Amino acid sequence: MNIFGLSISTKAAVAPMSTQNTGRALAPVRSNGGWFGILESFTGAWQKNVVVDSDRNLLAFSAVYACVTLIANDVGKLRMKLMQEVGDGIWKEVRKKDPLLELLRRPNHYQNRIQFLTQWIVSKLLFGNTYVLQEKEAGRVVGLYILDPRLVTPLVADSGDVYYQINADYLSLVKTPLAAVPASEVIHDRMPSLWHPLLGVSPIYACGSSATQGIRIQANSASFFENMSRPSGVLTAPGHIPDDTAERLKKAFEENFSASKIGRLAVLGDALKYEAMTIPAADAQLIEQLKWTVEDVARCFHVPLHMIGSANPTFANIGSLTQSYYSQTLQSLIESLEETLNAGLALVGTDLAVELDLEALLRMDTTARYESYSKGIGAGWMEPDYARSKENMAPTPGGDTPYMQQQNWALAQLAKRDINEQQGLAPSGGGGEPTLAPTAAPPGEEPSPTPPKEPPSEEEEDKGLGSGAFAAALIAKFTEAAYAEI
Repeated sequence: MNIFGLSISTKAAVAPMSTQNTGRALAPVRSNGGWFGILESFTGAWQKNVVVDSDRNLLAFSAVYACVTLIANDVGKLRMKLMQEVGDGIWKEVRKKDPLLELLRRPNHYQNRIQFLTQWIVSKLLFGNTYVLQEKEAGRVVGLYILDPRLVTPLVADSGDVYYQINADYLSLVKTPLAAVPASEVIHDRMPSLWHPLLGVSPIYACGSSATQGIRIQANSASFFENMSRPSGVLTAPGHIPDDTAERLKKAFEENFSASKIGRLAVLGDALKYEAMTIPAADAQLIEQLKWTVEDVARCFHVPLHMIGSANPTFANIGSLTQSYYSQTLQSLIESLEETLNAGLALVGTDLAVELDLEALLRMDTTARYESYSKGIGAGWMEPDYARSKENMAPTPGGDTPYMQQQNWALAQLAKRDINEQQGLAPSGGGGEPTLAPTAAPPGEEPSPTPPKEPPSEEEEDKGLGSGAFAAALIAKFTEAAYAEI
């Protein structure tokens, strides 16, 4: 069948890996672990029904949900930019109409760029892998579809080539299973690979047990407070109680003093005594245990606790905390996404590249932005129009070039002055072209006579005077003219 302009067989295109067949054999990649399987926190835990919850249940734990959605939303809000190298290692954003730019803005028929990037990161965090199938027309990529990782199996041929087996996924326009899709048609981004280079491992593999424990603690707390913080207990009597009497008392207590009826007054006779059996919440330290599970989940996702509301940051250094969150949590995910996307779109080695705009993530407050603009423009390395464009303001006449103060010399002029001094040229006083420095006459030759200078005019004399002398001369002229009139 043809899919996205590529001829792919829906049947077994190659024989399974075997010792008899070493032609184009494919073997599925298997992992030695996975959080979606049976994970035991200790040997025999599965037999005792102490196992990690399923993926849906784990997402019900607030810390897991907070970490996954925080990271995915922060990456999803970054704008995908198409950059082009213009020379000297300088890259500028392509703003003109380009088919690749349209693809980045609308990757497929049901997702915009924010939804696309968000699902990319969610798939990577929950399953350890993100698979993106490319739709091509005449060799050009016109669509990108993120596949359900549970429907994809990496395959490795005996030649080392990588293929992907993809089951039907109607939303991604895969209507029938694909036996072997070449790696050139699939963009594969993955978390750190612990067992096989083609299989990433989700952080939930490390924090699944803690998340399960947190869910259990919350369930116990719900039951505990459902009984108005009053634990279950036992009725005791000083003597023997027949079975029918014990059953009657038990039934009466459960009907009259449990669930919503807690708080009623119980009247006991025959020296009956009620004693609590369940450990109170204070004794069990539920809050401390729940706090530890949240910290453990955040630790596995490399998320600072203040980012998920589990700690109070110091707002005096909120900028450095945001920078730390980017470098420790987001940077590797962002750069990996950029690299795999550029490789999948065949942009490596060209003058084009896809980058995520970090301006939305690391955007400073208004005061800090204006101060940085002022310093950059005042130092002479930033154009005023660049600062205006960052604030969505139109260019201004003369704002497309850096500005420097008049007393500052250009580096090229300083370098030329030093060379002239070494070659015997004296720098001119007016900042123009340098003049030859005076040299002594050769031995045995008379120095050439210096032609007499013409006396300077009054205007030249005035220009040659200093500011104070010029003012004094001007006053003297006016005084002389006044006396001449008298």
